[in-house]
Amino acid sequence: MPLTDRQASAFLRYYEMLVETNRVMNLTAITEFEEVAVKHFADSSMLFSPKIREKLSALGIPEEPSVIDVGTGAGFPGLPLAILCPGAKVYLLDALRKRIDFLRDVVSTLDLSNVRMEHGRAEEGMKLRESFDLTVSRAVSDLSVLSEYCLPYTRVGGVFAAYKSADSDEELDRAGNAIRILGGEVGEVCDFTLPASGEPRRIILIRKVRETPGKYPRKAGKPAKSPLK
Repeated sequence: MPLTDRQASAFLRYYEMLVETNRVMNLTAITEFEEVAVKHFADSSMLFSPKIREKLSALGIPEEPSVIDVGTGAGFPGLPLAILCPGAKVYLLDALRKRIDFLRDVVSTLDLSNVRMEHGRAEEGMKLRESFDLTVSRAVSDLSVLSEYCLPYTRVGGVFAAYKSADSDEELDRAGNAIRILGGEVGEVCDFTLPASGEPRRIILIRKVRETPGKYPRKAGKPAKSPLK
């Protein structure tokens, strides 16, 4: 994916702010430039690579979608997607205020007018229920748990894109019934390798085919303690 000069400068400044802030706040264990470029920036960006964009288009997602990144952490994948697609409207959600404060500084420095953010738990942001073309997450939680957090934000006809390791077949099988309960169905499983490292990765595209029942997501902590089966 070729970058404009503005996009390349934005990624470089993002990296500088990430490692500078990481000295006083734990944002990432990965700090070497090449590793950040591949394992954070490139991995996050793959959703908007031409091949996966084509699959998203076939699933009805517009070229400039509304996106919410649930549990964004240090901004992955939401901020790289916002840099790559200035026409997308990107919303960052995280439960730790310090991370949101960091992201606010980055967004201001990079002058990203297409990004909004909010401090809060995924279960508490339901004023945004079923509002987004794309819900994304790189969180490490089990797919059943992530689906309960993320599918309620996804509009009917939209897509929840879960960033996962390439060996997530069993996890996907376990999550099948939970995905159906929450109004989703698996649309595509997109496998790819990261540039330079060759590390295999996967993005699972889950279509929202009907509204999520109002009782989901359950109260804070319940999805992780008792995942839907």
